[in-house]
Amino acid sequence: MYYSDEIIEEVRSKNDIVDVISSYVKLQKKGSSYFGLCPFHNEKSPSFSVSRQKQMYYCFGCGAGGNVFTFLMEYENYTFVEALRYLADRAGVDLPEEEYSKEARERADTRAILLEINKVAAQYYYVQLKSSQGVQGLTYLKKRGLSDETIKAFGLGYSNKYSDDLYRYLKSKGYKDDMIAKAGLITIDEKHGVYDKFWNRVMFPIMDVNSRVIGFGGRVMGDAKPKYLNSPETMIFDKSRNLYGLNRARSSKKPYFLLCEGYMDVISLHQAGFTNAVASLGTALTPGHASLIKRYVQEVYLTYDSDGAGTKAALRALPILKDAGITARIIRMEPYKDPDEFIKNLGAEAFEERISKARNGFMFSLEVLERDYDMNSPEGRTDFMKEAAKKLVEFDEEIERNNYIEAVAKTYHVGFEDLRKLVGKMAVQTGLAKPASRPKASADREKQKENGVFTSQKILLTWLIESEDIFRQIERYIVPEDFSEGLYRTVAELLYKQYENHEVNPAQIMNHFTDEEEHREVASLFHTRIKELTTIQEQEKALKETVIRVKDYSIEEATKNLDPTDMAGLQRLMNAKRELQDLKALHISIN
Repeated sequence: MYYSDEIIEEVRSKNDIVDVISSYVKLQKKGSSYFGLCPFHNEKSPSFSVSRQKQMYYCFGCGAGGNVFTFLMEYENYTFVEALRYLADRAGVDLPEEEYSKEARERADTRAILLEINKVAAQYYYVQLKSSQGVQGLTYLKKRGLSDETIKAFGLGYSNKYSDDLYRYLKSKGYKDDMIAKAGLITIDEKHGVYDKFWNRVMFPIMDVNSRVIGFGGRVMGDAKPKYLNSPETMIFDKSRNLYGLNRARSSKKPYFLLCEGYMDVISLHQAGFTNAVASLGTALTPGHASLIKRYVQEVYLTYDSDGAGTKAALRALPILKDAGITARIIRMEPYKDPDEFIKNLGAEAFEERISKARNGFMFSLEVLERDYDMNSPEGRTDFMKEAAKKLVEFDEEIERNNYIEAVAKTYHVGFEDLRKLVGKMAVQTGLAKPASRPKASADREKQKENGVFTSQKILLTWLIESEDIFRQIERYIVPEDFSEGLYRTVAELLYKQYENHEVNPAQIMNHFTDEEEHREVASLFHTRIKELTTIQEQEKALKETVIRVKDYSIEEATKNLDPTDMAGLQRLMNAKRELQDLKALHISIN
């Protein structure tokens, strides 16, 4: 759905960022800004800044930043449109009706009905659990050690022994057979007619990140098969892209997730205070799961079952997590099978200790590999080290590879250089060796220069947003085209246009961007730390040097890309070089 810039700005301007964020974070006024503990990472001293003047927030610790839309997108995991609708409702702004094509409207209507049916089914299952018919299910959950509060928090329920019970209830509410079937709650069979997908099972509602019921898992009461049954894939339920418990774990302040295999493991851990536990939905971990996890944390602790199947699952998950850029560690459950058993027998404190002793994922994979070799014989030990060397080859970054070579050498009591040579030999034998390439010193210098220029551009944008007086002094020398193409230049163009219209509004600039990462980067452009300079003269000198550096690089880039036949471009370059000379003689004052 497209909303005009005018309606977006109306919604943003009617939701003061300090008021909105204050409902999530305790803020204290310091000077012209408000500070609090960052809700996006663990910290002990406040580095999370909210500016009423700029209508922006920024964390100097983790770099999270943006306007009021960004905050809701990050904290509540809303899409831009969801954040817009929430804030519009909060401020009493009527948004225009969505205009769908016929096909899009039908699809949206179907999704809404399926979500509604699942919600009604979850409520029905919960009521059944607390009724006389649900005694068996409730007794099972109580024996598993779950409190009433936990049962309610996770919306656990029961599907009773009548195989068409839910179907008849949903029909009484006016839902049609085709929609109930599309929700994955009934099976329509020519021979047996219509019957419920779930019956005589304890029910686990599966929710998306926004706590909407999208499917169910059911644990059978008795010995029937299958023991666990999940909803089939539907328009609203893709088990390879959802995680059980994520709707609750995403608001945990822990910097990592505890990744489990089953629903009960997640629930037991949450009840014990480990509210960052999630689980895949009856399927092995997929790249889709890893991508989803990466949106919230950079590290995962695997709490898979301690049996052979659990070990294999952990080994399969490690490369998937690594490819997604997620660090993985392994928590050992022995002598118990899974986190649920562990917590019941040893308690939360002992589990916390296991977390602190979690094994690095790569080193764990070597421990498992050891089992295939006789480590007491020279031959077995040599063969093992060769296989370990093959695994070490897979690290692309040299510094990371060397760090792991050092760790392996120390653990298995071999020389670092000996192991490093073996890794090189294995790389050649397996065809994974890459020709050594040493970047030229000039290339290194060029990269450093480019990074330095980006920093200068960020500093300059921060200065320009802070002071109209500084902007007016340099606007004839520095233009938006002097900033690097892409996000930097777009921000500069929007800022210059605002100064032209005498309506400087940093938060409004962010309305131009809808991606969460773009919001974070734009916010950083307006909150770059400027080195503490004690005197006005030092600040003026630093500002002038920054302006000259930005202009000089702009001219250099334009010269590289100039077509020799472009006379107009050549003239612009000559004018720019004259302006650079004028700049060097210019005094920029800071009041």
